[in-house]
Amino acid sequence: MPSRRRLLTAAPLAAAALVLAACSTGPTGASTPSASTAATADAAAFPVTIEHAYGSTTVTRAPTRIATVGWADADTLAALGIVPVGAPKITWGGNDAGSTDWFDEQVEEIGADTSGMARYDDSAGIPFDDIAATTPDLILGLSSGVSQEDYDKLSKIAPTVPWTEKAWGTPWQDQVAAIGQAVGKPSEAAALTASTEKTIADAVAANPEIKGKTAAWAWFTPTDLSTIGLYTTSDLRPQMLREFGFADSPTVAELSAKDPSAFTANLSAEKASSLQADVVVFYAEQGAGAEELRKNALIGRIPALEDGHYVASADNEVALSMSLPSPLSVRTAVEDFLPKLVSAVKGEPSA
Repeated sequence: MPSRRRLLTAAPLAAAALVLAACSTGPTGASTPSASTAATADAAAFPVTIEHAYGSTTVTRAPTRIATVGWADADTLAALGIVPVGAPKITWGGNDAGSTDWFDEQVEEIGADTSGMARYDDSAGIPFDDIAATTPDLILGLSSGVSQEDYDKLSKIAPTVPWTEKAWGTPWQDQVAAIGQAVGKPSEAAALTASTEKTIADAVAANPEIKGKTAAWAWFTPTDLSTIGLYTTSDLRPQMLREFGFADSPTVAELSAKDPSAFTANLSAEKASSLQADVVVFYAEQGAGAEELRKNALIGRIPALEDGHYVASADNEVALSMSLPSPLSVRTAVEDFLPKLVSAVKGEPSA
């Protein structure tokens, strides 16, 4: 079984308008001379206490060196005019610099210098030593599945704010709110959320054919097609599908209810014909592309696959905007992924 990070971001287990251009970017005019917080935090906002999965964390004064653990945390910081001193390399769906185009564009927009920003590899787990080397005074892990043990270790380095609602499933709006509190920019965070939500709402209004349709996001392991993997209703991908107007697949909702703590569930390929969904999204890869799956004696019986109501996602960067949504990745999700979903609703499959 693939690693949890692979489950989160990549195929087979693998989600957005740049907030302020019909949301341009983050707060315009913010100045970040180095990989640190912009000097615009509201001093009156401190001390502030943020409730989270492992209790609460109090930030006593405006942080000046912020390191991130979750892949989307740096996006939210950048949208608020802040560049972290360290962030994980984006090793799936990212660019050659281990970043994303939307993050790089935002950094350029706010005129920030990222020469002092570390990009550490988290493919083998949280790189505690690399994070400590950035000498942070705050660590953010809202967009993550940080465990209690991880949290305890990180807290010895600096005050840490992990996920708040569910591991790997804290809604992007809640991530923005918590980060805004932690960095002393609650009003800017609220405005950022409102602007991003308007971008999504405008896109949804322009595509009414989606509303009321059901959707499931699946994954397949090429070497074992006896099982259909499905992301549960609390995962960020189905969350984004709902924001675009879809309803949860009844099959996925039923499986999700069996284990509310899980973000994936399995359906036997022998029950493929029972997967109720008007649209099915899945990661297309070698050995598990659309044509191979449609020809499979069992998986090919998925109704949406049979009828051409599917998205065989082959663009990892675009898919990343849906699996790890942030105020910066929303534009890619709206401009590049939503049209694929609309085509799928019409029975025109896309990659």
